[in-house]
Amino acid sequence: MYGKKEVYALLDERGIEYEAIEHKAVYNMEEADTLELPHREAGTKNLFIKDDKKRNYYVVVIPEHDRLDLKALREKLQARPLKFAQENELMDLMGLIPGQVTPFGTLNDKEHKVKVIFAEYFRHGLMDAHPNDNTATMILKTADVVKVLQEFGVETQFVEL
Repeated sequence: MYGKKEVYALLDERGIEYEAIEHKAVYNMEEADTLELPHREAGTKNLFIKDDKKRNYYVVVIPEHDRLDLKALREKLQARPLKFAQENELMDLMGLIPGQVTPFGTLNDKEHKVKVIFAEYFRHGLMDAHPNDNTATMILKTADVVKVLQEFGVETQFVEL
């Protein structure tokens, strides 16, 4: 199971540069906004979404103050109707609780049921992400996140949202 220490160790083993900021636990964007994090352009909101048949699950990474249009995302993905997944699904698939959703949660998804969808905005820059624990935020290159996820068999995709 990948927790905070394991995510840091994984990145360190691969020589991936990141800045980690330890902070009080945050569970939503309002609480996250109280943190004085550097690189605000890298701020993300991570949403856990599923289709109506529970066949496809997604961690959707968008800029922190954007709103996600589920119908537009459905069209881009050519998916069935989308809705937010439940807390028990988050725990069962990635071992996370609400407030901890992050692309790194997919490292705990041994069946590769969860895909990661990144807003095109992040393709060539930095992003922030919890290391599977909402008491820290890492800032790192999106390309490095994608590389690690793909190494573990996680399907990733960039979408203009």
